[in-house]
Amino acid sequence: MNPWPFVVGAYAIMGIGMAGIAGVSWRAMRRAERAVEALRRR
Repeated sequence: MNPWPFVVGAYAIMGIGMAGIAGVSWRAMRRAERAVEALRRR
């Protein structure tokens, strides 16, 4: 049985997961930056 489809699939799943985590982290960072700016304006 050829293992390469499983290897490629595993890397694809890992890449999608990493992109998802990076996206969620970026959104959280942007939300936190907006909260800090709102506190500074008070």
